[in-house]
Amino acid sequence: MSKKDEVDLPDPTQVAGAPHPRDTLRLVGQARAEAGFLEAFSTGRMHHGWLLTGPRGVGKATLAWRIARFLLTQPADDGGLFGAPPPPASLDTDPEHPVCRRIYAGSEPGVFVLKRGANATGTGLSQDIRVDEVRKLKSFLHLSATEGGRRIVIVDSADEMNTQAANALLKLLEEPPARVTFLLISHQPAGLLPTIRSRCRELRLDTLAPDAMAEALLAAEDGADLNTAALATLSGGSVGEAIRLLNLDGLASYEKLVALFSTLPQLDRVRALALADSITGKANEARYDLLLGLIELFLARLARAGVTGPLPIEGAPGEAKLAARLCPDAYAAMKWAAVHQRLGARARHGRGVNLDPAALVMDMLLEITAAAS
Repeated sequence: MSKKDEVDLPDPTQVAGAPHPRDTLRLVGQARAEAGFLEAFSTGRMHHGWLLTGPRGVGKATLAWRIARFLLTQPADDGGLFGAPPPPASLDTDPEHPVCRRIYAGSEPGVFVLKRGANATGTGLSQDIRVDEVRKLKSFLHLSATEGGRRIVIVDSADEMNTQAANALLKLLEEPPARVTFLLISHQPAGLLPTIRSRCRELRLDTLAPDAMAEALLAAEDGADLNTAALATLSGGSVGEAIRLLNLDGLASYEKLVALFSTLPQLDRVRALALADSITGKANEARYDLLLGLIELFLARLARAGVTGPLPIEGAPGEAKLAARLCPDAYAAMKWAAVHQRLGARARHGRGVNLDPAALVMDMLLEITAAAS
């Protein structure tokens, strides 16, 4: 590819429509994780490798950048000449500090982000983090070592490393360079190499309750008029997923889905066909993925209602009444759980082999209709 044909690649570490984690000053609902890191820092038990875990979109990258700003703005050890400063009470930093200003500008030399790079043709992002990116990290560590200050490596996300990249990073974790802190973000830590997990201290982040979700969404965008209770329950307490729902009108789509299923066991085929047709075409791929996910989510919530009782928070008006009708007991819950598992596998297979989107959605809707009869 010639230089004039180069394309601007999206940043794989940023959720579309949301501020970049490095630009997010506050982290909502993760006081326990922050306290765990501060306790280690204040007591001199800092680990060189930290594994930030938890569901996707709960603030792991935001915490990584908060830690990076915090560590890089800490005063150098003066040997006790003026006495030990009081232990920090939070990870907050002065946004006007030169380090913070450079981080916001993306020009801080003490930070390296290991992430997915361009694919072989340079026309898009690679599907995983490859060993070439780890080689760039090694060059950063070698060149920045002469400056003598702290250095921060953020891996976003560690789940995306291929085998070669993971083994190359493992060698760095086994023999860490001086004054380097590794911050590995992982949504599914069980899939990482056990040797990588064993060389890191874990910080587990929690899903957000509705009140914390409202605060986080207000910080990310104007969330004053949002149905944060529905967003929290449908996103599983993930701000990142909530933003995706907002960007793709996910609440409205879920309302349409619940309204359609309210016609069961006599499915309104006209509305069903209109729903299936609405996600066809390349421009609607994101909405297609969203709809498949919402169908799975509805089935999971339906099965859960048969076991735990009425839904405490509705994702859409009428959902609780519909769930009580379609899944009144544990026996019905077993049936719907099986449908959820079967259709989830079918959706993944259909996406993998590029089945016609409308046909796949209609097939799933008809199977749900059969189960409700």
